[in-house]
Amino acid sequence: MEKFRAVLDLHLKHHSALGYGLVTLLTAGGERIFSAVVFQCPCSAAWNLRYGLVFLLVPALALFLLGYALSARTWRLITGCGCRASATCGSGLRGSLVCAQLSATAALAPLTWVAVALLGGAFYECAASGSAFLAQRLCLDRDRNCAAELPLVPCHEAKASDVQDLLKDLKAQSQVLGWILIAAVIIILLIVTCVSRCLSPVSFLQLKFWKIYLEQEQQILKSKATEHATELAKENVKCFFEGSHPKECNTPSVKEWQQISSVYTFNQKDQYYSMLHKYVNRKEKTHSMRSTEGDTVISVLGFVDSSGINSTPGL
Repeated sequence: MEKFRAVLDLHLKHHSALGYGLVTLLTAGGERIFSAVVFQCPCSAAWNLRYGLVFLLVPALALFLLGYALSARTWRLITGCGCRASATCGSGLRGSLVCAQLSATAALAPLTWVAVALLGGAFYECAASGSAFLAQRLCLDRDRNCAAELPLVPCHEAKASDVQDLLKDLKAQSQVLGWILIAAVIIILLIVTCVSRCLSPVSFLQLKFWKIYLEQEQQILKSKATEHATELAKENVKCFFEGSHPKECNTPSVKEWQQISSVYTFNQKDQYYSMLHKYVNRKEKTHSMRSTEGDTVISVLGFVDSSGINSTPGL
């Protein structure tokens, strides 16, 4: 029991890092399966380039779009906005900042796919062997039929031995590009993280407290919402069968739900820990949830919008 509790505590404390790690492992494993089982280079001058690029880039695009679809912030941003501009949708600049943050998060899986694929080399070897531009550079001072036989190299069917040896060059190029991509992503991630933490309007310990507050708020909100929904459903079913009038049940209006579902903005003057916190206090003071001067989107506080009654949206 103690071991189970320790594992549970570890998951609660580091669920984001564990989630990213799991996504990375699944993506890398999926690429290895595709490379070994599904991928078969056609070894054709007309198809090599297209076929290799499709396997290298199209799954990455699919993973990128899937990252958007599985993010709670995506649906918080667009649900109910439609084609109209409203306070709940946020301004164009605010929406653009949130989209940029969403894109950075969604790029984890596709970058992992591309990096692992480049380290494996199979997709790049196939695509590069069908490129006329690379053929001119690779075939300098080699057999006169080098350019014609280069597409056959991934299938080990090139007749000239010096042409077949180009497979090692293609694999080396692919792996070098893969390591460059990994290094670039790590450096950019480190720089962005350091800058965002430097520009954080709150301290390290307050961020910790903030995340604890959000976890508790969402647990209580889900519990209360379940209790209220159950009570409302029971009352409606009872009235349906008995033909009676329902008791008054105070359920938040559409506007109130929209206000607590809008994109979070930080204000140095009034530091609220969630849109629910902001709604309760501003309603008490001014009866308004309109954006005020100083409301800004802070990248390090993006976790506020990621919380919800359910962390994964129902599609």
